[in-house]
Amino acid sequence: MRQFDQELRDLRDGILAMAGLAEEMIDLTIQALTERSKAKADHVMTMDRGLDEWELKLDRLCVDLLALRAPAAGDLRLIASSLKIVPELERIGDHCCNIARRATYVHPPILSSGSLERLGQETRGMVRMAVDAFIGSDAGLARTVIQADDSVDDLYGSIYRELLRLMMSDPLCIERASHLILVIKNWERIADQATNIAEEVLFILEGRSAKHPYLQGDAAE
Repeated sequence: MRQFDQELRDLRDGILAMAGLAEEMIDLTIQALTERSKAKADHVMTMDRGLDEWELKLDRLCVDLLALRAPAAGDLRLIASSLKIVPELERIGDHCCNIARRATYVHPPILSSGSLERLGQETRGMVRMAVDAFIGSDAGLARTVIQADDSVDDLYGSIYRELLRLMMSDPLCIERASHLILVIKNWERIADQATNIAEEVLFILEGRSAKHPYLQGDAAE
C-alpha cells in the first residue's frame, strides 16, 4: 500500500474514532438528563478533551496531506471535507457539554411527557445516520439526514412554544424553562451539525455542494 493511501486511511479512521466519541457523549448526555445525574454530566465534560485532541491531530494531518501530497479529485474532496467534518464533530461535544451542565436544573419535569427525550433521540439518530453515510459512502442516507433536520426543527419549535406558554402561565417555572430552552437549542444545533456532515459526504461522493440548494442555479451560470 502506498504511504498516501495509508495516510488517507488514517484520516478516515481518525474521523470514525472522533465520531464514536461524539456519539458516546450524546448517549451519556441523554442519560444525564433523564437520570438527573451530575456524575454523568461531569463525565460528559471530561470526555470533551478527547474530541479537542482529535481535532488538532486531524487538522494537522489534513494540512500535511494538502501540502505534501498534492491530492486530486476524490482524494482532494475527502481531505477538504474532512477539514469541515472534524470541527462539526468537535462542536457536537461542545453542545453536549452545554446540555450536561443543565442536567440537574431541569427537574422536576414541566414539559409534555416524552417530548424532550424524543428531541434527544431524533438528534442522536441523525448523527448516527450521518456517520453511517460517511462510513458506507451512502449518498441516499446522507440525503435522509438532511431531510430529517426538518422534523427536528419542527419538534424544537413545538417544545419552544410550550415552554413560552408555561413561563407565561406559571412564573415559578421560569428558571427551569430557561434552562430547557438552552437544552433544546443545543440539541437542535447538534442536528444541524449532523446535517452539515451529511452535506460534506455528498460533496465527497458527488463533487458538488449540497449547501444552499436555492443558489444552485446561480452557481451553474
